[in-house]
Amino acid sequence: MAGGHVKQALLGPPKGTLPMFKRILGTVAIAAGFATTPVMAQDDQVLATVNGAPITASDFAIATQTLGDSLNNVPEGQRDEMVLNLLIDMEILATAAEKDGFADDPVFKQRMDYLRAQALREIYMERKIGDAVSDEAVKARYDEEVAKLGPQEEVSARHILVEDEDTAKKLIEELNNGADFAKLAEENSTDPGSKTRGGALGFFRAGQMVPAFEEAAFALEPGQMTEAPVQSRFGWHIIKVEEKRPIAVPTFEEVADQIRQVLIREAYVSELDKLKQTATIERATQE
Repeated sequence: MAGGHVKQALLGPPKGTLPMFKRILGTVAIAAGFATTPVMAQDDQVLATVNGAPITASDFAIATQTLGDSLNNVPEGQRDEMVLNLLIDMEILATAAEKDGFADDPVFKQRMDYLRAQALREIYMERKIGDAVSDEAVKARYDEEVAKLGPQEEVSARHILVEDEDTAKKLIEELNNGADFAKLAEENSTDPGSKTRGGALGFFRAGQMVPAFEEAAFALEPGQMTEAPVQSRFGWHIIKVEEKRPIAVPTFEEVADQIRQVLIREAYVSELDKLKQTATIERATQE
């Protein structure tokens, strides 16, 4: 177990009530369908024409949205030209396909049915779900989660990890007799990542370590060391706390967008569940 890996290797499930800020500051995956589709304007600017067919600013905006993160691989100064060229090429190929009669092809019609359903799904979510999440609702959820958090702190600690309890006890005796913790960690710890740093783990928060390790660390005050070895599934630990500090709660401005996405996702699940109650769904039996 590499010591810089202790935060991962000792990782345990988060504790407490809904840890909103841990969740939203991590990865919150929201379906791309929640993005707002550009609205067609009365005076939509024509950017190019292909065989007389216009390619408009709205077409450009929809294509840009559809391409999404893939545009990050294109130099910023070249993105607009690339998207416009893509639309021109697409129109040329679409015209050729229509001339060849592919518009009557069953595969084309099947794909159009799918794209129609997808587009209707997206606009339903935008109008019925996305627009329903108000600024007031976002602020109310923020206040609710802040109230749940209570005082929070994180700990900076060192540890020495060994395979058996007897070895750990002998090292504790040496430490009590004045031995240097960092030096003993470098010489004895089986955690290769942290031993090169004198057993230093850096700062960690509640819920980031396995319970036994975390309980022992948070019970210590800065400068204190565990009087007895602490056992985890990785072996036996000697833990020394170096510093404790409060964790600042993210400001509303820092997390408002993430909270909005969480609320949209919740509204989506709720709306879909409600619609399923009145839908007739028949699945084909598997032979």
